[in-house]
Amino acid sequence: MLLTITATPPPGAEWPATDLGFLLHKNPDRVQAFDVTYGKAHVFYPAAGPQECTAALLLEVDPIALVRGRGRNAPDFALSQYVNDRPYAASSLLASALGNVFRTALRGRCDQRPDLAATALPLRVEVPALICREPQLAVELFEPLGWTVAAEPVALDPAFPEWGASRYTSLTLTGTLRLSEALSHLFVLLAALDGAKHYWVASDEVDKLVRAGEGWLGAHPLRGMIARRYLARRQPLVREALARLAEVDDVEPEVLDNAVGFDGEPVQESAPDAVPAKERKLSLATARREAVVETLHEAEASRVLDLGCGEGALLRDLLKDKAFTEVVGIDVSARALQIAARKLHVDRLPDRVKARLTLRQGALTYTDARLAGYDAAVLMEVIEHVDAHRLPALEHAVFRAAHPRAVVVTTPNVEYNARYETLEAGRFRHSDHRFEWTRAEFRAWAERVAAAHGYDVRFKPVGEVDPELGPSTQLALFTLAKSPTNENLTNENLTNENLTNDNPKEASADV
Repeated sequence: MLLTITATPPPGAEWPATDLGFLLHKNPDRVQAFDVTYGKAHVFYPAAGPQECTAALLLEVDPIALVRGRGRNAPDFALSQYVNDRPYAASSLLASALGNVFRTALRGRCDQRPDLAATALPLRVEVPALICREPQLAVELFEPLGWTVAAEPVALDPAFPEWGASRYTSLTLTGTLRLSEALSHLFVLLAALDGAKHYWVASDEVDKLVRAGEGWLGAHPLRGMIARRYLARRQPLVREALARLAEVDDVEPEVLDNAVGFDGEPVQESAPDAVPAKERKLSLATARREAVVETLHEAEASRVLDLGCGEGALLRDLLKDKAFTEVVGIDVSARALQIAARKLHVDRLPDRVKARLTLRQGALTYTDARLAGYDAAVLMEVIEHVDAHRLPALEHAVFRAAHPRAVVVTTPNVEYNARYETLEAGRFRHSDHRFEWTRAEFRAWAERVAAAHGYDVRFKPVGEVDPELGPSTQLALFTLAKSPTNENLTNENLTNENLTNDNPKEASADV
């Protein structure tokens, strides 16, 4: 099976097209071969000139290796395992090979040409034979991502046109995108179009889907269909992926409905703000992180706790800003911290950056002496995940025990939910939310907490503000008030019984 990627320099560019080789980390002057699980992948350049450069990925599939180890009594034993179109038609095998051979390019890394890796390039991608019975499906999948799509059915036999079309489509994509974006689209969508994956779909496939789809899949109008097909319709995995995508890209929660797609399976209607990538506005998730970082600057914080850090989206922004000399991420989920470490590439961070970061497992409803003395703590989209009867414990652990100079809290504004057309009345934005507050409820809670623990508090909106319903996200900045009570609250006070973990089973640990 074959896939080609052609790049041309944009008008006025002073670099040759052959710099595509830097981005792919593959030399245009030689053919390279790579062993993959089910065969061998070859990378070569059919054309390599200053004005146009084409890189080709050719995958030779060993059909015997595909079924090696399966016994004759296996439930799916059949001749079709050995005689099939796997060696020729683009499928999950090609997506897997693409992820292995172009792994660094897929992550957007190019140490020699970082400027080029961050630049949108005129690209053309060609897949001569793609498993896709309905060419229009390929259009619907790729077009919202900024591609111009040409999808033509492949005739069963050109000599006998009356036989009609085969189940294959010839696909050509043209567009101006970063190479890493293009590769991530192909990695996810080629696998999603394959109805007979060559591998067992396990929970780690959710991580791959969320990682490759970050920044675009959450806002895709057919994200439900893509997730179902990519994850082989395993509903528990699909639901986990959709929930995580909603958090990463801050789109409306996915609601599995009965709308019918091209292949007869349910699909999801578009979120109101799901538009082509080149026209997409700044996502609320990005706006929220920017607002938090801006607020931390206002508070003149340099040593920061990210409480409930999840998979590290805010940690990444904090590490990029040299004003923050120490960043500590705390989360109750060890798995979330592992994902954060992987996304932040902790193993490859420069020593000076790695020294600023600590990832630590811990429950926010229990006090921890190690959290005392920091300039600021952030609870970004965290409090709504805590049961209401446990909020006082969180308040004590953060505002009394840790007692940072500033605390930044963000939470959804439930009034704004009426603007989300696909969110049913009375439903929360995320299935794990225990509550969502109105602006008045959030203000009342924040003012009560501030008064009880010696803070002043002020509020500001995040994202676009609806004249009637306010912002989608509401933010509160707590800052220590100048008072005798706070001046007498010394580190000696904070090392007594209030800072001992009163539940040994919840003891935190560094990751």
